[in-house]
Amino acid sequence: MSSSSSSSFDVLVVGAGLSGLYQLHQLRERGLRVRGLEAGTDVAGTWYWNRYPGARCDSTAECYQYWFSDELLNEWNWSERYPAQAETERYLNYVADKFDLRRDIQFNTRVSAADFVAATGRWTLTTQTGEHFDAQFLVLATGGLSTPALPSIAGFETFQGSSFHTGRWPHEGLDFTGKRVGVIGTGATGIQVIQTIAPQVEHLTVFQRTATYAIPMRNPEYDAARMAELRQSYPAMKELVHNTFTGNDYDFGTVLFSDLTPAEREERLWTYWRDGSLKFWVGAFGELFADQTVNDYVSDFVRARIRERVQDPQLAAKLSPKDYGFGTRRVPLESGYFETFNRANVTLVDTTETPLECFTATGIKTRAGEHALDVMIFATGFDAGTGALTAIDIRGREGLLLRAAWAQDGVRAWLGLQVHGFPNMFMIMAPLSPAAAFCNVPTCSQQQADWIANCITHTRAQGSKSIEPSAQAEAAWGEHHDELANATLVPKTKSWYMGTNIAGKPRRLLAYVGGASTYRHACDKVAAEGYRDSVFS
Repeated sequence: MSSSSSSSFDVLVVGAGLSGLYQLHQLRERGLRVRGLEAGTDVAGTWYWNRYPGARCDSTAECYQYWFSDELLNEWNWSERYPAQAETERYLNYVADKFDLRRDIQFNTRVSAADFVAATGRWTLTTQTGEHFDAQFLVLATGGLSTPALPSIAGFETFQGSSFHTGRWPHEGLDFTGKRVGVIGTGATGIQVIQTIAPQVEHLTVFQRTATYAIPMRNPEYDAARMAELRQSYPAMKELVHNTFTGNDYDFGTVLFSDLTPAEREERLWTYWRDGSLKFWVGAFGELFADQTVNDYVSDFVRARIRERVQDPQLAAKLSPKDYGFGTRRVPLESGYFETFNRANVTLVDTTETPLECFTATGIKTRAGEHALDVMIFATGFDAGTGALTAIDIRGREGLLLRAAWAQDGVRAWLGLQVHGFPNMFMIMAPLSPAAAFCNVPTCSQQQADWIANCITHTRAQGSKSIEPSAQAEAAWGEHHDELANATLVPKTKSWYMGTNIAGKPRRLLAYVGGASTYRHACDKVAAEGYRDSVFS
């Protein structure tokens, strides 16, 4: 819908991606008057914005879906193990149509400010076009990876070619035939773009700052027989994903690295490697995240696989990470990425050896010289976790600005769901929760949306005007989060996990590393105890 007949609601949900759609549905099911506000022209969130070449899910299709409707599970057929962007977008559009969600969503609506009015216990939202909305409760389903980050390179305005960030890809697509294309960034998104467009372009120049460990994707098609098998497993899988570390249908095993012989360790790694999934990352050896010896062993194994696939030993060395361990940064799945650098029309520029200096009218200049380009692609990621939240002027009690509070005191968020001083405000995929990085998004976003819906229902049922976490509870969760984080190897590595991809952002692990299952039990305990860590008014 394009406009509303009334601007006052029980709950406002900002964002109509996977999390926002489910939150909207669950709140409606509880009889609440809800309005969704979405900046895009349609639903799907990250799968609406990120339509760059090669965009693909790296959680399996059977885990990357909603569980609330058996009818939906029986109707929808996935075409392959790891669906491409277009298929996931179709799925989310199908859900929106099936459950008539669009009638409660206003599109082309970007929220610029949200103000809590203490006298009424309600939130007032203002859009970039000056519209106002009012609700008792606010849910920010704005996405953990939705605010693009661009590198600071001098002279960008002089570049006469075309430039695009992967997170804001044109819906009409691009034709790279005969083009000299540059890609900055070799993380998960950069890998997908690079391996996809290399055969299409005249020449591809890849600007790499940090080499990336990656796992070969095994992506079989799903026929009717396979879908029938999966449907038989759905009831058990629905329970299983909520009881694992990452919210997928696999978990850390009970086998210890120290209990195996060298031959048994190698065999175990090969078994998980050949599975072609992130199970190699979270499954082979749980000690990977905390034991440097184990991490070194696994890292050496993966580096050896890179050397096997890149013909030029010097190039293979550049593509092999050296200054951090496997799994301490985001681990992508890939399909022929490393072989891409065997092509004659692909050049790798290691920017640690030859730093980028500036754009020119016809390309980009490094310390070693200029690279002529027609198109520049920024696969440079996002201001993760906090970016979409701090982009809005969110003011809580006594005009406290969330952006300023987090800049001064660091990110604080009780269970990654609420912030002290911001009554009746809830967040999904926010910092200090597993969904910020370490959880299959549908699993954790559905769990968080259910908790939020139940909390709102409880607050209204007891006649309270507002709810927020106590300062003590918020501080205790932050201390617990940091204690677990600092017991791992992850904080040693610079990455968006730690916020180091954004200049000036405090270095701290964004996501809760205790696991999705542990987190769910913590949230359930809070609800079972009547939200005793919360302050009602």
